[in-house]
Amino acid sequence: MRERVWLNWAMHAGFYLLLLASALRLVSRHDLVPRTVAALAVAGLLALAYAAGIVLWSRLGRRRLVWLGGVSAVWLALVVLAPSFSWCAVPLLFVCLRLLNARGFAVAAAALTLVVIAAQLEIAREVDVSLILAPIGVATMTAVVFWELQRESSARQLLIDDLVRTRGTLAGSRHRTGVLEERERLAREIHDTLAQGLTSMGILLQAADRMWASDPELARAHVRRAAAAAAENLDEARRFVRDLQPPGLVDGSLPEALARLCADSADAPGPDSGPLVRFRQEGEAYPLAPDVQAALLRVAQGALANVRDHAGARAATVTLSYLDGEVTLDVFDDGAGFAEPAPAPGRGFGLRAMRARLAEVDGTLAVESVPGEGTAVAARVPAGWGREQAR
Repeated sequence: MRERVWLNWAMHAGFYLLLLASALRLVSRHDLVPRTVAALAVAGLLALAYAAGIVLWSRLGRRRLVWLGGVSAVWLALVVLAPSFSWCAVPLLFVCLRLLNARGFAVAAAALTLVVIAAQLEIAREVDVSLILAPIGVATMTAVVFWELQRESSARQLLIDDLVRTRGTLAGSRHRTGVLEERERLAREIHDTLAQGLTSMGILLQAADRMWASDPELARAHVRRAAAAAAENLDEARRFVRDLQPPGLVDGSLPEALARLCADSADAPGPDSGPLVRFRQEGEAYPLAPDVQAALLRVAQGALANVRDHAGARAATVTLSYLDGEVTLDVFDDGAGFAEPAPAPGRGFGLRAMRARLAEVDGTLAVESVPGEGTAVAARVPAGWGREQAR
């Protein structure tokens, strides 16, 4: 960490400043006798040994304890020659805190303090209790400060590790959520397009099979319509790969796509035909975001599929209204209706998919039905949202 790096360099600088100050004090108070020269030489050796540890710190690894022992031994010999060098113990105490465990640090702190006390008593002209209490106080304060810094550094590292783990967990959770959302989206797409298209093809081919002998021309018409539905579903499948808009919106507007959908949904009169579907537009069209257009078209497809499969209606009306505050899509049929939306076994995804699709564009879906009087499905999307996104 940046704080720890600066603290390390501050302690290194403090060591050399104390070493230099002690050397200057030695030279100023003593002649260059052999003992003084020997002390200066040992001081130089201590400076080189300490510098070697700084430079080779990353390479020393487990041998840092050996280096600390060697530096401490040289410092102890220097203190024996010149007791004024004893205050270099403060930076050495910091190094001990970095390398030793709690018990080892306590022993090292006590030993360094005793050496400093002995050195101060050696150079003092008069024995004073302060010469004992002062080193103990300095050592205690230094150890507490260093120990607290070490504890905060460890706690901060634990917090960082927890944050990293939490970030990984959140990333995994977001990934799983994204996968589930994508599955939901694909389920809606398949339900609104491929599943409904396959259902339509199945109905048309069954009708063609029943009429093949009695009315070959109508049977062939059903087969042609089934082939057209197959081609449209193939376009839908390709769109999944290309992630494009629904085919009906690629070359036309939403009203045009809805008009074609209604025309394709209306069969010729007959016992196997679906309801007559009409399309109406109210209000002047204005630009809508592609997502809004796709959502409304899919809602219309899903609602008409429900009309064809379940309502038994004779007619249905799809109304697209461009209002000042919102755009609405209403699908009404005159079929059997229902008291409660109880889907057939294995079905019932349609309304849920419509609501989920509209929710993606801040829209809502309402369904009203009365037994024997038909069903109305109403989708609404805020006009402001659509206009803003379309810009």
